[in-house]
Amino acid sequence: MQKFWFSLIARRRHLGIACLTALVCSTHALAQAEADMAGISQRWLDAALVQTPPVNGMALRMEVALGNLDARLRLAPCGKVEPYMPPGTRLWGKSRLGLRCVDGVTRWSVFLPVNVKAFGPAWVAKNNVLAGSVLTADDAIETEVDWAEDASPVMANKDQWVGQVATRSWVAGQAIRQAMVKPAQVFQAGTQIRVLAQGPGFQVLSDGQAMTAGVVGQAARVKMDGGRVMSGVVQDARTILVDM
Repeated sequence: MQKFWFSLIARRRHLGIACLTALVCSTHALAQAEADMAGISQRWLDAALVQTPPVNGMALRMEVALGNLDARLRLAPCGKVEPYMPPGTRLWGKSRLGLRCVDGVTRWSVFLPVNVKAFGPAWVAKNNVLAGSVLTADDAIETEVDWAEDASPVMANKDQWVGQVATRSWVAGQAIRQAMVKPAQVFQAGTQIRVLAQGPGFQVLSDGQAMTAGVVGQAARVKMDGGRVMSGVVQDARTILVDM
């Protein structure tokens, strides 16, 4: 009887060691598979980013950071994993990379989170800026920022934002982006302005009264001295251009 109990205990110990060994091997295999997929993904992304065309004429310094697969996934073994870009995604900011098994008993497809950074020159606010402020060249300094950090495009050219109005308040260090500024209103309805009418081979300058507020680069209506109403593009605080 005593031998029976010793034999049963020995078998249980052996079974426990076997189960523990299998668990360790399984965990090791999973970790190795994830490491292999990370390597494949990194190489694919590095090759793709090298071919990224210049943005607004600037060659940006690209960096990519890989996220982690969902820890709840239980993927079948695969002889070959192929990366791909899911439809509707791009390698810019927070994105994702598709990974699919193309050589395995069970085919699967998963998504790996990635964060693509694109560093280049941009203008950032020197100090806090209040909504409605008209921006001057002294409001920002040029430095390197991650263009892909926000969906709104960076305004890398100073001429794009000088004289514009802040659409909301921002803090020092924020890069100036398109969504943060709007054209400034340069005159109100009722203001006396100049109308520059031009056509093939001629230009005529006359006076009129603005019927709408004027914003640089946008259309405004003006009433001429004779009562005629014309529409033109605002050039500055005193002039609109009318193409005849």
